[in-house]
Amino acid sequence: MNPVIHSKLPNVGTTIFTVMSSLAAEHNAINLGQGFPDFPMSEELRGLVSKAMNDGHNQYVHMNGLPALRQRLAEKVAGLYQANIDADAEITVTPGGTYAIYTAFTTILEKGDEVILFEPAYDSYIPNIEINGAIAVPVSLSYPDYAIDWDLVRTKVTPKTKAIIINSPHNPTGAVLSETDIQALRHLVKDTGIFIISDEVYEHLIFDGKTHHSILKYPDLYERSFVCFSFGKVYHCTGWKLGYCIAPPALMKEFRKVHQFNCFTCNSAAQVGLAEFLQHKEPYLQLGSFLQSKRDYFQEAMAQTKFTALPSYGSYFQLYSYKNISDEPELEFAKRLVKEYGVATIPVSAFYKTAVDNQVLRFCFAKKESTLAKAVNNLQNIL
Repeated sequence: MNPVIHSKLPNVGTTIFTVMSSLAAEHNAINLGQGFPDFPMSEELRGLVSKAMNDGHNQYVHMNGLPALRQRLAEKVAGLYQANIDADAEITVTPGGTYAIYTAFTTILEKGDEVILFEPAYDSYIPNIEINGAIAVPVSLSYPDYAIDWDLVRTKVTPKTKAIIINSPHNPTGAVLSETDIQALRHLVKDTGIFIISDEVYEHLIFDGKTHHSILKYPDLYERSFVCFSFGKVYHCTGWKLGYCIAPPALMKEFRKVHQFNCFTCNSAAQVGLAEFLQHKEPYLQLGSFLQSKRDYFQEAMAQTKFTALPSYGSYFQLYSYKNISDEPELEFAKRLVKEYGVATIPVSAFYKTAVDNQVLRFCFAKKESTLAKAVNNLQNIL
């Protein structure tokens, strides 16, 4: 008798990002689907990491992350969010933001728990919830502005609600939570045992004078939260797969119990380089204006096509409606764009548990202007 795997994720296949990137490679298409830059990262940061390797920083660092790096992060969030964070007890360096989110879910979830999330949603959330035996409770954001209907959210709260996951700036829509949203969240969880997982990997990629309302700014929310961040999104090094989680000491103690038997520790030389580089504030403080210029360039160019832009106030992404072009379902239209026009995107329907098709595609504008110009030139040929 052969061993049999009873899948913990029976409804999960290959991610849409892999599907579309593979299709792009097959057809030599411009990849505006997957969210990674095609421009170089900081030469100084690369040099610092190379120096760290040459100086011998190639063995394990502390399980929780290089102490100097955690101290720099504590100083950073104190300056940005007026949050008094204990670098030793409240920060853990992780192999990416997605890992931090998964570990937070695994720390708190038990079989039968419910987690409220907002759709369209980053595609790891639901599998993270379900692999832990919990139940995902999706709440649709209001199309086309992708706002949260908090009255609807309240109807989804039950005695089994263990957590709510929020994401701002939001992937895939580029929406940003407002102060009103934060106040609604505070009211919703007050006097409950509900945890918050806050995905803030795009914290600095925020546009048009908007404010990033980090959970770290609100002590009553932070006391029940795991707040997850990404170095890759901030420093254009997504392939390094480095991030971190910040949580109150009691929550972080349990988070680390999971972390130590999964990843244990992260790339040493990169942490040494980042600890040094974080002394410079300009790279992250100027990131929003840098990416906004790319959004603006792409949006102005796309105005010459038949696509209709939806607002993007943050992240790497902007959504575009193609209702003026075709009645095809999103996935079919996205595949046709690759094959016939040489541009890869992501259908937004892929970000729902049960596909919702508004004839909208996600474009990544975190690319060189020459890449964006070439893509738009191809898209102008759509009849």
